[in-house]
Amino acid sequence: MGKDKLRRFAELGQFDRVFQPGMDEINGKEYFLKGRWKQEVFHNTNPLVLELGCGKGEYTIGMAQHFPDKNFIGVDIKGARMWKGARTSHEEKIMNAAFLRTRIEMISSFFAENEVDEIWITFPDPQPTERRKKKRLSGTIFLKLYRNFLVNNGIVHLKTDSDLLYNYTLNLLKLNNQKILFNTSNLYSSDIVDEILGIKTFYEKKFLEAGSNINYLKFSLNKNSELNELPEES
Repeated sequence: MGKDKLRRFAELGQFDRVFQPGMDEINGKEYFLKGRWKQEVFHNTNPLVLELGCGKGEYTIGMAQHFPDKNFIGVDIKGARMWKGARTSHEEKIMNAAFLRTRIEMISSFFAENEVDEIWITFPDPQPTERRKKKRLSGTIFLKLYRNFLVNNGIVHLKTDSDLLYNYTLNLLKLNNQKILFNTSNLYSSDIVDEILGIKTFYEKKFLEAGSNINYLKFSLNKNSELNELPEES
């Protein structure tokens, strides 16, 4: 590991509202803040929004600044990336933003039933092969995890440059009769771009510079409906 990464890891632990639990704290256990994030971290009862796979935390910080009446947690396993957003939150005293360093597969250890109001998934790895489909953050396995802690009919946003991931998720939602609130395969040619959707991550800027289109899906998850996987892709 390079010296710059080591420095960032060291600094990350000194920032406010950054949580980096060890495996011994969550493996088969419930994290001590599960069900208590609003009260213990944010000291309010405002809605809680997660950014999953937050990278450098651009969306977490941008949304926290736009919506002071909501709480935001950026979740990612890569601390050297998360460092940028965490540092901004610390230095600018953005009190409604926090960061959690963990694997998304472990997310149920951290949040209680109905604790989360909304989820953003921003430019995740599309996991393009059939063999890796189960690792897609908008796939069946993960949607079932999210329903454990998301309020009923809670909102999920997916923003991706991957046409494959966009179409897979759209077809998955249709198969399972989940409510699609908005979808577009070319966000910046649509009429819905606002100051939130217009927040651009480090990777999104690179995709746009390369001429990629940006796909966007907004949908709700019903707790009482089936969630079946799509047939194998050709």
